[in-house]
Amino acid sequence: MFLTAAALAKSKSKYILVRMKSAAETGYCFNIRRLRLQEKLVLLRYDPIAKQRVLFTEKRKIRSI
Repeated sequence: MFLTAAALAKSKSKYILVRMKSAAETGYCFNIRRLRLQEKLVLLRYDPIAKQRVLFTEKRKIRSI
């Protein structure tokens, strides 16, 4: 039996952990899991510093899950 790099390669994970940052520029952010192949997230969530619902945009990938 021959071992090749293709046989030993790990598969990519299905999900990634990303940081969501408030568009209200309060500095509030949270982490959320999303599918790797999905487009970048934009969510309407509550910002406790601004005390209102604001848009949160995906800023960076943290790690694979």
